[in-house]
Amino acid sequence: MLTAIATAVGEPLTVTERQVPEPGQGEVLVKISACGICYTDLDLLQGHWPIARFPVVPGHEITGVVAATGPGVSWPEVGASVGAQFLGDSCRHCDYCVRGEQILCPRKRITGIVLDGGYAEYAVLKADFVTPLPEGLDPVAAAPLMCAGLTAFNSLRQGGITATSRVAVIGTGGVGALATRYAVAMGARVAVIGRTDRGEAAAREMGAEQFIATQQTDPAEALKAWDGCGANLVLNATPSTSAAAATLPGLAPDGWLVLCGYDPEPLTLPTQTMVLNRLHVMVNPSGSPHDLRDTLAFSAAHDILPEITPIGLRDANTVLDNMAKGHSGKRSVITFD
Repeated sequence: MLTAIATAVGEPLTVTERQVPEPGQGEVLVKISACGICYTDLDLLQGHWPIARFPVVPGHEITGVVAATGPGVSWPEVGASVGAQFLGDSCRHCDYCVRGEQILCPRKRITGIVLDGGYAEYAVLKADFVTPLPEGLDPVAAAPLMCAGLTAFNSLRQGGITATSRVAVIGTGGVGALATRYAVAMGARVAVIGRTDRGEAAAREMGAEQFIATQQTDPAEALKAWDGCGANLVLNATPSTSAAAATLPGLAPDGWLVLCGYDPEPLTLPTQTMVLNRLHVMVNPSGSPHDLRDTLAFSAAHDILPEITPIGLRDANTVLDNMAKGHSGKRSVITFD
């Protein structure tokens, strides 16, 4: 099978042939239909994951079909269409696991970082960490939902979104666009924040009622003027900690600042503003299997899919290089014929 392997930090992926693996106890072999290319994959190659195991097959935005099952697996059955996410395994017995919050397990294992992922024609995955795809969901376009979609959807939910919420989304890229569409579908009023007004037309087309260009307007001041109250929830979908921090004074009392994106810069916030308004800050680490089920069901019900560019596996290095230079464009998705 054709496979791309990350061999070390700072090295390009090595594309080579490997034998198709066999699933072990509690595992399934998935013939991969598609695998999205995520910024986490770039972080792996840039050395931002100290826990990474090299060599490793990257990729955690996986869709495919179960080709074989290992011992002890009664579900999913051969032929089932499934997806796989960032979270690849957990201890199964800690307090977090038994209450269905495996993403918080202290011994969780990450697909494409310490477990081989989806930059290959086949992958062996834990049977209880794959998720059935809703009927009719395009497996190629749906691949980024396994991470970008899950992260956006679960961040809104963890931030307590309601149908009366005022939600501000920082960023107009893949995660930001999905967060905007999810929030609108949930009934919230949405503002989108970008550096320039280049993304305004697209944001309004997705249902945003206002657009804030930070090169022209202070985002916190603009948010404070929103109904004279501010945003109930600000979701940062950019790889910038400072962009998130700049919006905090624009939160309404009891509001949430949720970071899907960040950089190595420390998060510095005005303490008194937080105390006087009982503000909350959270970084959302993707989600658990039940969160992905909900994400896919909601996406299918509301016809929410990202814009993608299909590519071949041999083009993955070029895409990752472009992402490192800040030229990402639409979400690239590796497809296998």
